Amino acid sequence: MSKKAIILKPKRFKDPESAFDYIKEIYNANTEYLRDCFDVYCADMDKAKKVRAYYPYIKITTKAARRSDSRFSYGFASRPGTYMTTLTRPDFFELYYKEQIRLLIKNHNIQVEIGTSTTPIPLHFGLGESFHLEKDLTEEQVADLPLYFDVPDLNILDDEIANATYVPKADEEAHPLSLFIAPRVDISFQRLKHYCGTTPEHFQNYILFTNYQFYIDQFVEMCHEMMGASNNPETYAENKAYSAFVEPGNKVTINKNIPANGESDQAGDNITRLPQMPAYHLKRPDGSGITMVNIGVGPSNAKTITDHVAVLRPHAWLMLGHCAGLRNSQRLGDYVLAHGYLREDNILDEFLPTDIPIPALAEIQQALEQAVAHVTGQEGYDLKKVMRTGTVATTDDRNWELKSYLKQNTKLSQSRAIALDMESGTIAANGFRFRVPYGTLLCVSDKPLHGQLKLPGMADSFYRERVEQHLKIGLKTMALLRELSPEKLHSRKLRSFDEPAFQ
Repeated sequence: MSKKAIILKPKRFKDPESAFDYIKEIYNANTEYLRDCFDVYCADMDKAKKVRAYYPYIKITTKAARRSDSRFSYGFASRPGTYMTTLTRPDFFELYYKEQIRLLIKNHNIQVEIGTSTTPIPLHFGLGESFHLEKDLTEEQVADLPLYFDVPDLNILDDEIANATYVPKADEEAHPLSLFIAPRVDISFQRLKHYCGTTPEHFQNYILFTNYQFYIDQFVEMCHEMMGASNNPETYAENKAYSAFVEPGNKVTINKNIPANGESDQAGDNITRLPQMPAYHLKRPDGSGITMVNIGVGPSNAKTITDHVAVLRPHAWLMLGHCAGLRNSQRLGDYVLAHGYLREDNILDEFLPTDIPIPALAEIQQALEQAVAHVTGQEGYDLKKVMRTGTVATTDDRNWELKSYLKQNTKLSQSRAIALDMESGTIAANGFRFRVPYGTLLCVSDKPLHGQLKLPGMADSFYRERVEQHLKIGLKTMALLRELSPEKLHSRKLRSFDEPAFQ
């Protein structure tokens, strides 16, 4: 090979900008080296040798566990000691890394150490999520890749830190500084591209999940209208905050209400069918826009997508979907604001036992309630006419209505559940597990226990009348949450007494 592995010496920094620049230098040097070596491998295997590139790391040592503001839930080490993590994708995480470093320096009055780690960068991750590794390689070259390059190591790709089950090894000098190490982040970047059909760079900090394409269709229509030139001063002022709209295949529509800055619409990839969980992104320049994902039906999908979105460290995710109303007083089209979850999805039991409570987050609940009032025009006591707050039961059985009436209704009655769906409890539980603020606002689409089943004719009428309003409530909620600082939004309820410092 033409180059040796890039090992840049550790340096200490007292300002976030310089620290980030060195992170970027180490990462870019190592991934460039990896790509150069891969080019040689593709051109002539006889010239290939075993090569290895490494992630950058950040390390701190603190002799005191203090923070400048006790209201913060992150940005400080909970006890004296040494803390460390590996880092990746500075192109995506620039604002995030700078903020985490700034808080560490501020809270502990220390220098941060940046250097080259001993954790190899797998070739698949170094080439990026848009590179098709096997496309131009022979069968022999594909088979021999592990002889020359590092491949993903499943032994370290786990969520023990996030699950609070991590136990340091005897020879480890440092405690975790973040929930996710670099390879765990990189595999999620790959999976997001696969499942959602867009590269992770487009994902925004406020995420809406839905289980119906009707919501996506309405979102796409609204976003295209926002990207079009407007002569209405009020609409123009609101729309110009968004820079672009991105659809699966990385199809980009830029906002015609703001200067192009050399950018133009992009046709993106020619996709013949939608990915499994297509994602759509209403972008703002600072990443504070809205991403909407159709996760399909079921708790398995809900876990899959939130497992990977979590590494992006969003500021909030919400579930907007349909549910079965369990009370006879509910009407089709009424809203359900979840303040508790009866988790019978079974999908997260291994990682987050069902006897662990999933608390309601005041900031999210208040924003959702305010948004419902704003969009529906109902306020105060009258809001109870269109919305009910209570426990949502989440099941893994789509045909739950066919279970024994007596057996099933006993638990629903004991829990005081007011609605039942298949995704909300999973999304909330994974938000709790990964320290991402979460919430649920559902819309009653049927009442099986009271003789109103979800039949095609009823459903079509319901969808036409309620989807647009429900979506507007979700968008208004995100606007309200955006007005809060991340420090206020990332609740202390999500953090334990012994947490990694990174948000």
